[in-house]
Order: sequence, then structure tokens, then C-alpha cells
Amino acid sequence: MDSILYMIKLARKYWGAIVFSFILVLIAAILTLATPLLISRLMALIGSGDGFDMTAVVTFSVTLSATFVARAVCKFLSFYISHICAWRFVPWLTDLIYAKLQRLSMRFYHDRQTGELMSRAVNDARQMEVLFAHSLPDLMSSIVIVILVTGVLFTINPRIAALTVVPIPLIVISSKIFMKRVGPIIGANMKLLGDLNGSLQDNLSGIKEIQAFCQEERELRKISEIDKKYSEGNIKWSLNTSLFTPFIELLTSLGTIFVIAGGGYLALRGEMTGAEIMGFVLYLSLYYQPIATLARLTEDIQTARAGAKRVVEILDAYEEIVDKPGAVEMSECDGSVEFDSVSFHYQPEQPILKSISFRAEPGKMIALVGPTGVGKTTLISLIERFYDPVEGRVLVGGHDIRDVTLKSLRGHISIILQDVFLFNGTVAENIAYGADDASEEDVRAAARIACADGFISELPDGYNTVIGERGVRLSGGQKQRVAIARAVLRDAPILIMDEATASVDVETEAEIQKAISTLVGNSTVFVIAHRLSTVKRADCIFVIENGEIVERGTHDELVSSGGLYERLCLIQLQASEDVLKALSRYSTDTNAGEITLDD
Repeated sequence: MDSILYMIKLARKYWGAIVFSFILVLIAAILTLATPLLISRLMALIGSGDGFDMTAVVTFSVTLSATFVARAVCKFLSFYISHICAWRFVPWLTDLIYAKLQRLSMRFYHDRQTGELMSRAVNDARQMEVLFAHSLPDLMSSIVIVILVTGVLFTINPRIAALTVVPIPLIVISSKIFMKRVGPIIGANMKLLGDLNGSLQDNLSGIKEIQAFCQEERELRKISEIDKKYSEGNIKWSLNTSLFTPFIELLTSLGTIFVIAGGGYLALRGEMTGAEIMGFVLYLSLYYQPIATLARLTEDIQTARAGAKRVVEILDAYEEIVDKPGAVEMSECDGSVEFDSVSFHYQPEQPILKSISFRAEPGKMIALVGPTGVGKTTLISLIERFYDPVEGRVLVGGHDIRDVTLKSLRGHISIILQDVFLFNGTVAENIAYGADDASEEDVRAAARIACADGFISELPDGYNTVIGERGVRLSGGQKQRVAIARAVLRDAPILIMDEATASVDVETEAEIQKAISTLVGNSTVFVIAHRLSTVKRADCIFVIENGEIVERGTHDELVSSGGLYERLCLIQLQASEDVLKALSRYSTDTNAGEITLDD
């Protein structure tokens, strides 16, 4: 039950209220025991006739009424306080999980689905409400009542009391068997629910591709298979519960039969009065009900345990990228970037970067080119410290990036990725996302630099237009220009562009490159691009192959070197000529008119 204890420790700020709630539960349990005691005494008084009058009836009635009211008040306060604690702890726990997810490195997310992580943060954390508002109070109440009633029963008649505990070992054994059977089922069901959330999230994010490739039926089958497994798991869970609950009730009924038979035998022998039997039976109902509740709680606790275990797996996940003790704030940065014998791999048997060394001077434009998968994006990810080098070091502004705080490092870097992510908000909010206290004019100025002001002004509400999840209401090129405006507005000394102009037309790209060139000098610009029009303006081009920088120089120097860069240029030029020929044939066949290279 270590995961349950983990959750209890996390809730230490609510321990005071939880303890108070438990005290109220104890008081309610003690008041519950007073009912059969008062009734048995009343029955004894009636049987003896000694002192039984209307005054005694009123006294017992008032006492019972006060007992019932006090018990109801205690139960209400306990229930309310425990639920307050639970519903304050659950969102706090969700926030804690989310904060942890934000601190984990990109490596953590390589093989995990977003929807599955969402399920842990929301659905599994929600199970803690059941734990703190229901399971723990019921557990405490049931244990106290069982202990107190056991003491009372043995006080009334030890021999009959001994008969009441006969079913207990069977109940304990049955509960253990039930826990062993249902525990794995509950854990598997929670995993299936996470898989279902993950698949739904993936499919809804990729709904355009699903529809474009006519894969609706295939994806529906995949979801249906998970749904079927989830349903079958719940049916197995329900089957075990359906067998377990009445079996426990049967065992407790046997105890009642033992008591009635034994009590009747003793009454016939004159060793037990009718009032004692009545009190014993009343206490017996209080005795077996909490025992049955304890048996039922095994299911609730197993559910909470399974959820807690999945939550703990997140909270205990290794934080690879963290501020080391003594990390300093990098208050100023000149924009220089240096790689000193940097090597990196995701898997040891597959090195990505091999002993990379270079220095990017402040205000220069550096282009990274090479075939797909050679480590270009990984290299710029190391600058942002999304990962740490396996060997060597990365210096920004003369500082080893592991010696400065993450927040201060990333505060000096703007990044534009090929896979643009925009939030479900207005255009202005997305542009100003990385800049604090940006004015409306600042936003518009950044948009003009990114050649985005024109299309934004034509939107229904201009800069206040809500663009939907991931910017779904914008085209690919429009989203990239908004992302470029966001990076420009941040005005950081280092600007990273990973295929940032891949989705814009040639004319717009030329305008953006012209605008970006005005930033060179104030910012150090890293560019990953395959278009020659983008990289040929760079002050230095690094050609990467097999994780190593095999060539470096300007466009003019490299294009005549006879190396990989020249071959890449020729391949791109040949591809352009092939496209031009194809378009020319198309124009001849369709009378589309003359097509030029600019077209």
C-alpha cells in the first residue's frame, strides 16, 4: 500500500482537518453504540416493571433523540469536512502532476501519449477524492465500531460473543482473495482508460489526416477494440464484486444465526435474559455492518491504490534537465553560442552527434544543412537545453548552460519550429505569448516584420480573432508567420528557426528573409532549412552528415568545394528543373500559358 501512504503524506497540509473529521467519525461511532445500550436498558426496565413510568419513557426518548441529533451533526460535519479536504487536494494534486510534467525533459515524452498522461493527471488523481472523502473515513469508522462493539459483546456474554467472531477469519480470507483477483483488473482497466484517452486525443488531433486518407472505419475499429477490452474488464470487475458482496453478507448472516441459536439455548437455561438477547442482537447488527463495509472498502482502496500508483509513477519520474545547485541567473547574453566537443545520443547504440565543435559569434547567421535525420534539430535542441549533451559542453554567452538557470537561459532564446503550435486564443495573444507586457503596437510591429499583418487585418476580428485549437482556422503558412511574429516580438539575443519558412510561398519567404536579415547583427540566428534561398544568406553554413560537421563556410565557398553541400545544391536545382519541365508540359496540354522559374 506504499502508493496510498505516498498520497497520505502528500496531503499533510490537510492532516489537521482530516484528523478533526476522523474525531467526528469516532464520536458518531460511539453515539451509534449508545442506541442499543439505551434500548436494552429500556427493555430491561419494562420487563422488571421497577421504576417504569411515563417519566422513564420521556427520559429515554429525549436521550435517544439527542443521541440521534448529535450523531447526525457529527456525520454531517465529518462528511462535509472530508469532502472539502478531498476536493482541495485533488486539484492541488493535478497541479502538482502538471508542474512535474512541465519539468520533465523531451526524452520523457518520446514514447508516451498525451491523452494517457492527461488521464493520469485527471482521472487517476480524481480517485483520491474517493480515498479521502469516503474510503479512509469509512475505514476509520468501521474499525472503531468493530473494536468497541466487540468489547461490549464480550462484556454482555463472552460465550455468545465468541460465536460472533467465527465468520471473521472467513471474511478476511475472502477479502484477500478478492483483492488479489480484482487488483490487477482495476489496474489494467485504468491503463485501458489511459490508452483510450490517448487514442482519442491522437485521432482528434489528426482528424484531417484520418478523413483525407479515408481511414475513419479503421480508426473506429481501433477505438472499438479498446472500448471492448475496457468493457470486458469492467464486467470482470463487476462479476467479482457481485460474487464477493453477497458472499460477505452470507457469512455475516451465519454469525447472526449462531448468536440467535446460542442465545436461545442460554435463555432456555436461564443464563441469559430476553433484554440481554435483544441488546446483543442490536449490537450484532452494528457489528457485522462495518465488517461488511470493511470488506467492500477493499475494492475502493484497490481502485485508489491503482490510481495512486499511476500518479506516483509521474511524480517520481526522473527529472533529467534541472537547475543544478548553485545555478546562477544569466542576466545578460551577447548571443554567442559555442559547442565544445559535444556528443549526444538517444540510444547508446545510435549516436546522433559526434564531437561537434564550433563557435557562433554574436549577431551572425548560422545555417545548418544536411540530409534528413543527421542531427540538425537535435543540435538546436541542445542550445535550448531540451536535452543535455552526453559528452562535451554547450556555452551560451560564455556560460556553460548547465551552470545557469533554465528560465534565464531560455529567456534569451526565441525559437520557431517547423511544427508550429498555436494556442486556442486570439492572434494577438499568440503573438504576445513569449513577451511580457507587450503593447498592441508591439504586436503589430512584430507581425509586420513576419509579413503577417496583411492577412491578420483581413480576419473577421483582426488581431482579436480566435484561431481555434492549434490554430486550426489558419493555413500552414499563416500559422508559421504568426509563430515568426511571436519569436520576433520576444526580441531575444538568439533566434532559432527550424524550417520556419517551409510552409510559405517563395515571395513571402523572400519578404520574411529580408525582415529576418534586419535582425542579424542584433541577434544570433540559427537556421535549419533546405531551401537555398534561405541558407545562402548565412554568414556561415555548417554541413552535417552522420552526426558530424563535415563542411563549413559561406554559400559561395561551399558551392564550389565539390563536397556534400554542392551535391545538395545540384540535387535541389535538378528537382526545380524537373518541376519546371513538368509544369511546362502541363501548360502545353491545358493552354495554361507560359510558366517561368519564378512561378
